[in-house]
Amino acid sequence: MTSHTDPSYVIFDGDTDGWAYQFMRGWKANERVDFNFFDAHSLDTMTSRAQSEDYVKQNLEERMRQSSAAIVIIGEKTKNLYRFVRWELELALDLKLPIVATNLSDSRQQDANCPPIIRDQCVVHVPFKMRVIRFALDNWPDEYRRMSAVDRGGGARHYGSQIYAKLGL
Repeated sequence: MTSHTDPSYVIFDGDTDGWAYQFMRGWKANERVDFNFFDAHSLDTMTSRAQSEDYVKQNLEERMRQSSAAIVIIGEKTKNLYRFVRWELELALDLKLPIVATNLSDSRQQDANCPPIIRDQCVVHVPFKMRVIRFALDNWPDEYRRMSAVDRGGGARHYGSQIYAKLGL
């Protein structure tokens, strides 16, 4: 079983959803909370001189390969982003990295803000709540890796109400 202390790569819209990323950093910093991810967004030295998609993708890939999962924070504008967020999602798909889509809309399923590149892909969708994100990080990577290609072709995934009840949500 993957542990939520295994590193996860976080993808988000830095212009509008940085507050959610800061919440996640707060969860990570809190000694009483078991939550970990690679801080891939201390990449300003890379992004400030990123001239080409190939350069960016090469650097992002190095960081992503060290991760057990990708978390994408989905806000109102995420579906319209075609630079870094789309590139990161494309790489996660290419690397067959399990993706946890966390909805700032609080939707428990794929919602209208889901970026087209992962819409209807084998991605688990959860609301932006620490307990269910942690649950997804504990369970989704192993579940995803055990799936056959046919099963992965089954589209977007979500957890049932019994999981949320068990988590107290």
